[in-house]
Formats: sequence, structure tokens, C-alpha cells
Amino acid sequence: MKILEYTFSSEMALHARPTTMLISEASKFKSEIIIIKDNIEVNAKSLISVLSLVVDQGDKIKIKITGEDEDKAAKAIEELLSILEE
Repeated sequence: MKILEYTFSSEMALHARPTTMLISEASKFKSEIIIIKDNIEVNAKSLISVLSLVVDQGDKIKIKITGEDEDKAAKAIEELLSILEE
């Protein structure tokens, strides 16, 4: 299991476009990928679920990745999050 912790500094945070990009990336992997905010866990491969977290600038999330390709998934998601912050 891999756990990533992330704080959004961008105003975009996880609004529609960045969320769509995250879901697209997460869907490439077989691993279960869960986003956690304020003790609420949602499937990172579900648009409605991720948007329901209402992640804004300054919010902290955890991303829990479990499965056979968790290392590759964690690396890809970390890279995507850094791109979204640029």
C-alpha cells in the first residue's frame, strides 16, 4: 500500500478539469485508488465521488493506492499533481 499526502496550493485544486485529469490517470491502473479528505473516502476513478469531496485551495488530501501496480500508479499521480500546480 502506498499513501500520498498532498496540499493544494493552486486555486484550481480539484475542480472539474483537474479532477477529470486525475480520474483519467487513476483509471489507467488496476490498483484501487482512494482519495481521503476529512475522513471521507472516495474512489479516485469516479468523477461524481471525487467532485463530492469539494477540494479547494489549501485543502489536504491523502491518496491510498493498493494493488499490483501501486508503485507505478503512485509515481504517475505524484507527477500529475505536480503538473496541476504549475
